[in-house]
Amino acid sequence: MICSEQVCTKEEQAMADPCTSIVLIGMPGAGKSTIGVMLAKMICRNFVDTDVLIQLSQGRPLQEIVDREGHLALRAIEEQVILQFDCRNCVIATGGSAVYSPAAMAHLKRHGVLVFLHTDLPVLEARVHDLDTRGLAKRPDQSFRELFEERVPLYVKYADITIKCGRLTHEEICARIIGELKKGHC
Repeated sequence: MICSEQVCTKEEQAMADPCTSIVLIGMPGAGKSTIGVMLAKMICRNFVDTDVLIQLSQGRPLQEIVDREGHLALRAIEEQVILQFDCRNCVIATGGSAVYSPAAMAHLKRHGVLVFLHTDLPVLEARVHDLDTRGLAKRPDQSFRELFEERVPLYVKYADITIKCGRLTHEEICARIIGELKKGHC
């Protein structure tokens, strides 16, 4: 998109171009699905949760995949599902482990703006209690803290926008995302 001899930023394109998606990345418990649904309603886009796509493609819950085949199998399935998904014109909530796949992240970035919902560890720990039933793609011996420390640098690496969620309400987070997308109008 070119506006009066200036090239618009990726964020501006996301608001103006209906083919550009907004992709939410972050830890389990960051609110990607909840915020994704709200944001999609606010900006009149479809909402897609890649965890649901994985479950539909496999005909079973994420935890069953982890229990039977291991966390690496879930990551491989997640990558395959994301690469096969036409990720244009929607708000997408990714699984927290999508960032382990450079190919999946490149695919999502090709048609979207990646928004990292950065939530502090104590908040996440207060929200996520079901580590053994949630379907997390993590090593069996890995603590939630270790998972957080391993993933945050990947989220930062891939993010076009980072929203520090802190004590913000879901509505405030959506407003910040929309504000970031609208910055620097052409």
